Amino acid sequence: MEQNPAEIAPLNPEGHNLPAAVLAGGAAAAIGAVLWAVIAVVTGVKIGWVAVGIGFLVGYVVRIFGKGSEPMFQVLGAVLSLLGCLAGNLLMVCVFVSRQEQIPLLALLANLNPSLIIGLMVDTFSAMDLLFYGISIYEGYRFSRAPVAVAARMPGLSA
Repeated sequence: MEQNPAEIAPLNPEGHNLPAAVLAGGAAAAIGAVLWAVIAVVTGVKIGWVAVGIGFLVGYVVRIFGKGSEPMFQVLGAVLSLLGCLAGNLLMVCVFVSRQEQIPLLALLANLNPSLIIGLMVDTFSAMDLLFYGISIYEGYRFSRAPVAVAARMPGLSA
């Protein structure tokens, strides 16, 4: 039995929303970065597993707000997850430097430039960062894509 094309439900009824995914995912990455820095400052330890949480948070937010089932949403989730981790690492280092050097944090942040940022990130980099960044990227990629309904994947299958 053939279905009329007008009767077939679209893959995603509300439609994909890339701008919402970018904005909400960026906000989630920023919130995750701040939370990671706060946890590190409170505990005095850089806990790498928080990076995994950033990846999950970003991926989930991109999925919810983007409603996209295309791979570009997964790439967006992965990139924003990495940016959230890098921002969290940088913020963490800035807080520790501001405390050690007794420089107000806002003054330190206001004077950041690309060469200083790169220098700080290189000086504080460890091999474990690669592991946790990698897991975060994977989580951001994995959770960013809205699931595709079985009926949409298999045209001959009726629901």
